[in-house]
Amino acid sequence: ELTPEADPADQTIYYNPEVWQNVDVSGADLKGAQVVFSQQTGKPQVQLLFTDEGRAKFSEVVKRNVGKPVGIFLDGLPLSMPRVDPDLAQGLTGDPVITGQFDVTEAKNLSIQLDAGALPVNLKLVQQENVGATLGRESVRKSLVAGIIGLILVMFFMWAYYGKKGFLADIALFIYGLITLALYKLIPVTLTLAGMAGFILAIGMAVDANILIFERIKEELRWGKPLSVALELGFGRAWDSIRDANINTLIVAFILFNPFDWGFLNTSGPVRGFALTLALGIFVSLFTGIVVTRTLLRLVYGK
Repeated sequence: ELTPEADPADQTIYYNPEVWQNVDVSGADLKGAQVVFSQQTGKPQVQLLFTDEGRAKFSEVVKRNVGKPVGIFLDGLPLSMPRVDPDLAQGLTGDPVITGQFDVTEAKNLSIQLDAGALPVNLKLVQQENVGATLGRESVRKSLVAGIIGLILVMFFMWAYYGKKGFLADIALFIYGLITLALYKLIPVTLTLAGMAGFILAIGMAVDANILIFERIKEELRWGKPLSVALELGFGRAWDSIRDANINTLIVAFILFNPFDWGFLNTSGPVRGFALTLALGIFVSLFTGIVVTRTLLRLVYGK
């Protein structure tokens, strides 16, 4: 039985590799390790599974070091420093166990590390590639350019299809972009590829709100309503659809962002970045689509 060294004051000395004497026992002599439980106390122990040759060599080591610590190292770093129990003065009669005050999790971790050290595998470099930090910045820059191009194309479509009203919506959309980027700067929001995707998607939702409003206005005009009345009715009757669609999207963004770190939901940084930029875009698009566009239409066409 190997009992962990209990005196904390000695740990500084024991962790100094210069005070250790190498022995002819290596990971090649160890088949592995497993967690077992003491029949007397029921506490977890780590059993060392040696080869026949390794057990014989380790038996000689413990006979010469009764009452002394035995260091177990992996890649030059100590994993465990158990003290040899006096019961092992005559050597090993079976596979030794490491006892101590560790719980089941700690025992499992130690056994896993010992298993890793039991594999005498030489690493061979097959391929090496250096990736510069500019790669991420370049991808984000290209995504930002794509977002700006998409915004310009959407604004052109709105102007071409809806005429003067579309041009006013373009002004609101431009204001949307400025407010959103200002919020990114203030919070601040780190623009990743996922974040850019959320920003671009929110642009589409902002345009969708204006399209719903304009189509409702066109319906009111076809029914013979005066333009000023059609504007108010169009905004009022389109609001229900806009509200419901954005609330549903906000719920999805909330789940993706997972602000309470629920274990059964996503906790990935990129996904959270997407959810954050999407949610910010929805709030801003509601303001620009309902307040800014409505104000501009009232100014141009009269209340």
